[in-house]
Amino acid sequence: MNLELIENDFLVHTHRMASIIWCGAAAGMWMDTKAEETEASRSRASLGQRVLSGLLFFTGDMEHLNKYMQDKVFGLQLAVWGLRGVTRVILANNPLSGALILAALCWASPWQALLGTLGVLTSTLTAVIMGQDGAEVSGGLHGFNGMLVSMLMGVFSSAGDWNWWLLLPASLGSATCVFLYSSLAPVLDRWDLPVAVFPFNISIFLYLLCTGPHNPYFPHHLAKPAGLMEINATKLMAVEVLRGIPLGVGQIFACGALGPSLLILGAVLLYSPLLAAHALLGSAIGTLAAFLSAYADIALSNLMGTIGLPACSWAATVVATLMLLLTGSLSMYRIPIGQVMSPEHNLRSRKQWKAGKTEERESTDV
Repeated sequence: MNLELIENDFLVHTHRMASIIWCGAAAGMWMDTKAEETEASRSRASLGQRVLSGLLFFTGDMEHLNKYMQDKVFGLQLAVWGLRGVTRVILANNPLSGALILAALCWASPWQALLGTLGVLTSTLTAVIMGQDGAEVSGGLHGFNGMLVSMLMGVFSSAGDWNWWLLLPASLGSATCVFLYSSLAPVLDRWDLPVAVFPFNISIFLYLLCTGPHNPYFPHHLAKPAGLMEINATKLMAVEVLRGIPLGVGQIFACGALGPSLLILGAVLLYSPLLAAHALLGSAIGTLAAFLSAYADIALSNLMGTIGLPACSWAATVVATLMLLLTGSLSMYRIPIGQVMSPEHNLRSRKQWKAGKTEERESTDV
């Protein structure tokens, strides 16, 4: 009898031990599975972060690229400087956006793309030869005016595309922009104003005045006064109005096709979503209702059209300059020209600046 009790106790203890071992193994397996799931979740999160970081690597001003290009061959550096100059036309500073814009121009008109490339490279090389500030050259500040001059020469030319004679004034006009830029910069710096596209407007005016519509090599179309605005709301189509908004962005590069204009807008979006939103907003306002700059453009078109000259971008340049000269509460939000970067970066910098000022003021309070 005692032997049977001992055997029964042994069996009970054996079952208990087996149950404990099984539970421990199951718990261990659950812990291992949980750990694997957690590790997989972390891996997915880290992968997503790496992808996002990789995408952000190509947005904004891409300052890291400047350090990478310091020891590269001059030809590669010139290409990057030129692409930055392309984007300076739209107030951006991103070489990848510049490549997208050049692709859009090739899509719309290979001849215009060739003229623009010639202009930006000629003006950039001229700035290098003249010994202009290295930071300005590498930032594309001496390229965009030359690009605009070359492209607008092609737009106003009445000889059609592939007029190879036009490459000569395009090169000379682009180089002239560098001289005008270096002359205007010391004057405008007194009021912390950008040179903007003043060189482009001056250079294209001089070219059109010197050649005339009947020049045997460089003829151009005569501009006509805009006249009174014709308001015909009965024929206003919503589709055409919406189509005109992205086309307004493309018109910055004298591009009138919808597809290339959308690609240009995508290049702006790559650099800064805020800048892209403002570009669409400005184009929409100009399309739906003529505000200050649109009225100024009409007035200048009528004035210049009397002598056969286009208004170019004088209206936007003058209005923007006057806005920057405003005093009062609006001037508090102005960023010094030398510190201007992408809108997102400007917002972060201003918040940090305001926070620093607040801490400094609180620390000095008695």
